Amino acid sequence: MPTLTKLYSMQEASEHNSAGDCWIVVDGKVFTVYDVSSYLEEHPGGDDVILQVTGKDATDEFEDAGHSKSARELMETFCVGELDPSDIPQLEVVSEKQKGYIPEKLVDLSKQYWAAPVAVVGISVVVTFLYLRNK
Repeated sequence: MPTLTKLYSMQEASEHNSAGDCWIVVDGKVFTVYDVSSYLEEHPGGDDVILQVTGKDATDEFEDAGHSKSARELMETFCVGELDPSDIPQLEVVSEKQKGYIPEKLVDLSKQYWAAPVAVVGISVVVTFLYLRNK
């Protein structure tokens, strides 16, 4: 049977942003460190790593650090709840018309700047031809 956890808004999580009251959000869950001073000192990356992301969504930083399975299990012991699903930002839906916009822009840029390299090669060929003809 699933365990029910308390729901928090991102605003509520962001209010816990000090060394004495340190919450971070990772994958939509709010974690707190109950004995913040002792945990911050024990954190292998140092306390400043956690303090930089306290009260924020630290998912990217947490994943980029490559935490071990035991670190993830330890983190679960600090779980105080989850973000309210209505407070989690939704992904932007891109329409079919918008999908082609970026590649068209790149094609336009490539058409615009093709002349410079062709001109350099053309001038090099002409100069080489004239130089060899005068010898």
